[in-house]
Amino acid sequence: MIRYLRKIIPDRHPVRLFYHKLMAMIAALMYGFPSRQIQVIGVTGTKGKTTTTNLIGSILTEAGFRVGITSTTNFQVADRRWVNESKMTTLSPFFLQKLLREMVSSRCQFAVLEVSSHSLVQNRVWGVNFDTAVLTNIGEDHLDYHGGFKEYLRAKGLLFSRLNRSVRKPKIPKVAVLNHDDNNFAYFDQFNSDRKYSFGLKSGNCYANEIKYEQTGAAFTLHMPNSQIEIKLKMPGEFSIYNALAAATVALSNGISAQVIKSALEKASTIAGRFEQIEAGQDFAVIVDYAHTAQSLGGLLELYKNKTPGKLYAVFGATGGGRDKAKRAKMGELAEQFADIVILTDDDPYDENRYGIIGNIASGMKRREGQSFWKIPTRYEAIRFALAQAVKGDTVVIAGKGAETVQVMAYGKIEWDDRRIVREILAKPLSVEL
Repeated sequence: MIRYLRKIIPDRHPVRLFYHKLMAMIAALMYGFPSRQIQVIGVTGTKGKTTTTNLIGSILTEAGFRVGITSTTNFQVADRRWVNESKMTTLSPFFLQKLLREMVSSRCQFAVLEVSSHSLVQNRVWGVNFDTAVLTNIGEDHLDYHGGFKEYLRAKGLLFSRLNRSVRKPKIPKVAVLNHDDNNFAYFDQFNSDRKYSFGLKSGNCYANEIKYEQTGAAFTLHMPNSQIEIKLKMPGEFSIYNALAAATVALSNGISAQVIKSALEKASTIAGRFEQIEAGQDFAVIVDYAHTAQSLGGLLELYKNKTPGKLYAVFGATGGGRDKAKRAKMGELAEQFADIVILTDDDPYDENRYGIIGNIASGMKRREGQSFWKIPTRYEAIRFALAQAVKGDTVVIAGKGAETVQVMAYGKIEWDDRRIVREILAKPLSVEL
């Protein structure tokens, strides 16, 4: 019955939204509004949410606080950590409120939550009393669901517009942390808060200069009011510096010292499924990453194009189920621009025609199939094909799923992990006929 109702009532229909809000209200009441007993930091944006959430958690832990985390890839309650296998950034309000209650019971002082645009529109975070709202950046994502970029922007803005109106906790201000370099900074800056902090490469309360990009990381000088300190990240790329700056700015707003920030950032390693390098005895690089938007895929491929002395292979697809069809051709265009070899395959097709999804991506490319470009719908075979062709000096980038442990097909979920598949394939003799 519920499945039938979901089909006939659109996602953003007032009835559906009211249902979500009602469930969130019940969940908050059931668990006694636990977020009123813990300092809550919400992280939203298009890219970098998961990494920024975890970096904030690492800095707070380094500073001696007990911390809880919810993100697309992982959960944490104090010393207990486990994988998020749901394929959702912000889960049901019942799960979220229960987790917050566990954080409070475990004497956590901070909860750091990755917050999706869907959860804000659907009021899944109703009753979560945020104290700090963080914006990583804004690009184009989930536009089919939201109905356009303006609506997507408005959805992200809900975290900030509601911040100053939420219940106040003794001696804890309402704080907004914004990316000053983002084109939409002014939109988010309009919302009131007790304190505002910004970060960027160009300007902000926290900013970076003297940047040096290295093979497996980046080095820069972190500038904060009245202090500056050199940072050596184990994560590559400009976007990693932005994520580190966002986390450092949150730490600054909580009075954490530059030395503690430095120590935590330099200890932090790449988040599972983000720029994750797979080592299985091969003499070429294999990178598994979650990049699933045009913006994130383009940045990922450009990064490794500049790092690769040989050929760059791009293996990726796009999520089905009618999600963000408009981004697919752009993903193909960017792959053609940066990758020497492009292999289009399945991501999570859901009940959408897998060949149609691949065709949508390919429409943004000028290459003909067989000219450094192949369509291989079965993801296992696509990965195997790339690994069999790669030689010393090459890089194989497998994008779209990162650390996810399932793949969603028309007939349901199957066990899947790009990292495990790569290791299985590389453990056997490889050969593929062209």
